[in-house]
Amino acid sequence: MRGSSYPDRMAILVSLSGLPGVGKTTISKSLSARSKAVHLRVDSVEAALKRSVLNIHAAEDAGYLAIASIAKDNLLLGLDVIADTVNPIEITRELWASTAAAATAQLLNVEVICSDTDVHRQRVEARNSDIEGLVAPDWKSVSKRKFEQWHTGRLIVDTHVSSIKECAETIACEMETLRSSVR
Repeated sequence: MRGSSYPDRMAILVSLSGLPGVGKTTISKSLSARSKAVHLRVDSVEAALKRSVLNIHAAEDAGYLAIASIAKDNLLLGLDVIADTVNPIEITRELWASTAAAATAQLLNVEVICSDTDVHRQRVEARNSDIEGLVAPDWKSVSKRKFEQWHTGRLIVDTHVSSIKECAETIACEMETLRSSVR
């Protein structure tokens, strides 16, 4: 790949999906540190849009489109990228597929779940936002959130069953399997 920082390997876009409070950001941070991947968090971008002089409160798709563009730039450099988003509907999932394809990168879809509803609720209710201007959603809004059924393959990691470290290791192993399949 011309211009790539790592010309001997295929870049991978890891698209993390899941409801708020399941552990996506914690896994993203662990995986990023482990694999030296770029971590892109849509919440950070959406909060920045709200704080900007444009005062964009209903970010709609702007945050997703912004991090998809940044993801593509980094993938073209040969860097692995972790997109940390809820990714609840087919159109957002297609965005990551087209982003990976545009950068001639591999796509790894990962759905992060917490299979114990009580534990998930406790996590949501105990959360404090670590991003200026971002209000963490409450349990009522999380439990009523639209999350469409998947129609494509994905890796599922369960943060109730596995530790954050184990989830990150599972994803890292899947990244290596993907990478070795294109060599």
